[in-house]
This record gives sequence, C-alpha cells and structure tokens, in this order.
Amino acid sequence: MPGIPLPSTPVVLAPTPPGVPEVPSHWRFPAELASVQRARRAVAGAIPEPHEPQLSDVLRLVTSELVTNAIRHGARAGEDELIELVLWIADGHCWLAVSDPGVGRPVLVEPHPQECGGRGLLLVDALCDIWAVLPRRTCGKSVVAGVRLHAA
Repeated sequence: MPGIPLPSTPVVLAPTPPGVPEVPSHWRFPAELASVQRARRAVAGAIPEPHEPQLSDVLRLVTSELVTNAIRHGARAGEDELIELVLWIADGHCWLAVSDPGVGRPVLVEPHPQECGGRGLLLVDALCDIWAVLPRRTCGKSVVAGVRLHAA
C-alpha cells in the first residue's frame, strides 16, 4: 500500500487568521477528589500568556469549586464517570465549562454560618462576571463561568 507523499519543503503553520477562534483547551478527569488538584493545575497552565497574571488565581479557585461540585453532586459513586473541562477565550471573556453526567442542577444558596460547606457557588458568583448551568445534549450538565478580560 503506497504511503502518502510528503511535501518536499516543511509545512509551517501560520498564526490563527482573524475571525478564526483559538481551539479551546479540553480535559477529562476521573470523578474523584484527586482530580481537583490536577484540573486546577491544567487550567492554570493553559491560561494564555497575556492574561495569566489577571486570571490565574481566579480561574484556579473557580476550577476547584466547580470540579469539586461536579464530583460530589454530579457523578455517581462507584461509576467510571468523567468530569470534563473546557477553557477558551471569546467575546472579551475567559470561559470555563465544567461538565458532569448528573441531572441535578446546582443552586445558589446562603448556607447557615456554622456550616462548613456550601459556599462554592457563592465564590463562583462573586468571582465571575457571568455563569450559568446548561443541559448537555447527551446527558448531564455544564456549569459555564466567564471572567471578563481587562484591556492591557
């Protein structure tokens, strides 16, 4: 079977042309608490260089909260389920989507002052300019959060 002929000169990829969005960063992690730290590191390492100082702390915290919620409330214990993350820049925002297979929708509530947990979405709401819970076509949901980019 003949192979595909290779070009005689190396192919050089041009920068992304105007109007064509960058390909988002995408990860899948097992639905286990050890994945929270890996997800946080992956997102922090994928923040585009000019935006890293502005976004690093915020996105690491938002990632931690959303991935923890997805594991605790969106995945079924004992199942081989994955949590998905997508990070991209568009429309003047840095967007993070965390998806899980669960059907329940996260709800923003004010926990009792003596409760140890229940403040994750309050943090997301305070740190992000916009966030929403969207159903996925196949199963589950995505929590999508956007942080507005400041002009450099």
